[in-house]
Formats: sequence, structure tokens, C-alpha cells
Amino acid sequence: YTVTEVPPWYLCILLGIQHFLTAMGGLVAIPLILSKELCLQHDLLTQSHLISTIFFVSGICTLLQVLFGVRLPIIQGGTFAFLTPTLAMLSLPKWKCPAWTQNATLVNVSSPEFTEVWQTRMREVQGAILVASCFQIFVGFSGLIGFLMRFIGPLTIAPTITLVALPLFDSAGDDAGQHWGIAFMTIAFIVLFSQYLKDVPVPLPSYQRGKKCHLSPVYLFQIFPVLLGLSLSWLLCYVLTVTDVLPADPTAYGHLARTDTRGDVLSQAPWFRLPYPGQWGLPTVSLAGIFGILAGVISSMLESVGDYYACARLSGAPPPPKHAISRGIGVEGIGCLLAGAWGTGNGTTSYSENVGALGITKV
Repeated sequence: YTVTEVPPWYLCILLGIQHFLTAMGGLVAIPLILSKELCLQHDLLTQSHLISTIFFVSGICTLLQVLFGVRLPIIQGGTFAFLTPTLAMLSLPKWKCPAWTQNATLVNVSSPEFTEVWQTRMREVQGAILVASCFQIFVGFSGLIGFLMRFIGPLTIAPTITLVALPLFDSAGDDAGQHWGIAFMTIAFIVLFSQYLKDVPVPLPSYQRGKKCHLSPVYLFQIFPVLLGLSLSWLLCYVLTVTDVLPADPTAYGHLARTDTRGDVLSQAPWFRLPYPGQWGLPTVSLAGIFGILAGVISSMLESVGDYYACARLSGAPPPPKHAISRGIGVEGIGCLLAGAWGTGNGTTSYSENVGALGITKV
């Protein structure tokens, strides 16, 4: 399916879920990485609220991008380019977490004192993102990004994306290292489905007026490699959890591969929660924070320009013209403004992994 073709509605739902699952790793990782510097490592419920907020804002930003921005099938979500300056800002002596917040037995997550500790840090991050996003909106809608395009090429974009990702190898390695067997199995499933079984059709029942009920060949492994890979890994973890093969001791290796490790959060969290702007209080602004986030904004813009060209090429569209790129960067700036207002602790950018999913699935 190219960019001008429309798959059946039921296929669209499944493809949408797959894109969500592809983006979910990055979306969940950002609040979890930030939580330690925000003094929230022992408050899983608030972490879940941060995750729900970043999901909500990313959905709004994706709608704005595909309808009014660059108008390519490109997912918007939290950006790792903002993480490095944010973590650097929160590591300053002024924002270092008090010693008592590192001790789970001393933390009362419902106390006003603890709430004020993490919300003051979040408000500082929000303020820096709000101001820096105005710069991105200006660069986009003024057409300045079109002028900068002559200096932005593969040799600019590739090292930038590489350098943005390098500081995050520790986090990725730490999380995958909770159980290397499950991590490698998930990778193996996705590679197997997308590279080796992509040309194997699976006969599935379908209905047409002329042919009535019949079997149609569907290239299931090519269309849903991520969805199938993650689902199979989760099902195996569920079986290993039910049979108590995975250790129940929280300190044992492989405990986090269990599917019931977050059961208490699920029982505490509300079924429906609508995030809103200013939910953590009125943002504060500091000059140091703004300059740090500005560096992240520039890196994010360079990455997004590369994503636009890659997305257009993979989806069968012509290369995006300068005015479309300007609109896309401007809408991303609006997305960062919304992310700052809602309090995700991060900005928003185009997701390279979802562009990769377009290349794997050919949809």
C-alpha cells in the first residue's frame, strides 16, 4: 500500500496497533529514564501518570502532523534529543534529589513534601521546553528551515542521530539486561518475520460477494512483524510467570520479565484519566535550562528532516517540498509547546523507528 492507497478498515486498526507498539518502547522509556532524576524511582503510580500523559500528547501531535503538518504517515512522540540536556540540567546541585527520596522506606508518595520535590523539577523542565519550542515554531513557519536545507544533508543528519542515541545505550542495555534471553528472543522473532518469512503467504478466510467465503493469501509476517514478535514474547513470559519459572524474588535476575510485576500499579491507577495543561503546576523558567533544551530542539529538527525524506521515499510519495518541511517543523514546534504545557517532561519529534516499520511492512 502506497501513501495514496487505503487498506481495509480492519487492517488499518491492526496496522495502527503495530505502529503504536513500535513507538511504545520509546514513549515508555522516556518517563522511566527521567523518573530517577525527578526523584520518582519509588513512585510507580506517578510514573504511570507521566506515561499516560506522553501517550496522550503524542496522539494529538501525530494527528496535527498528518492533517496539517508535513502530511506524511509519520508518528510523533517523545524525543531522546531532549533527554541529554534535561538530565544534564537535573544533575545540577540545585536539582539533585534529596537523599531521603532514594530510600523507599522513607518515601511517602502521598505527602505534600514529596509531591513538591518532584513537581518543582518537572515545572523547571516544562518551562525550558515551552520557551525552546517557540524557537522551533519560528524556524518552521518563517521558512527559515528552507534556507537551512542547503546545509542539511546525509553527512549532517547521520552523525547527529548517532550522537543523540549514543548516551542512551546505557538505558537500553540496562533494560534489555533484565533478561537477555527474552530481549534476544524478541529481536530474533522480529528479524525472522520481517526478513525471512516476509514472502510466505498465510491463507486466511475472507468474504466477497462474488466468491462468498474463501481462503485468501495474506503476507501476515511482512505486515505485522513487530506485533507478532512482541505478542509471542509476551505470551511466553506469561506462561513462564504462571508456571513460576521466572523468579518471584524482586532482587533475582529475570524478575522483571514476569508479566505481573506491575500488578499493584494496575490496581491503583484509575481506569480513565484525562491529562490537562498545567497538571503539575505553573511552569518555571531558567536561562540555563532554555539553552540546554535549544540544543535538543536543533538536533530534533535535523533528525525530523531526514525522517520526512525517508518516510516519503518508503511510502511512494515524491520528496517533500520546502514548504511541507517548514510546515512539518512548525507543527513539531507546536507539539513541543503542547508537551511542555501538559508536562510530559519532554518534547516531540518524528519517530525514526516507525519510518523503519514502513520499510519492513511496505504499508
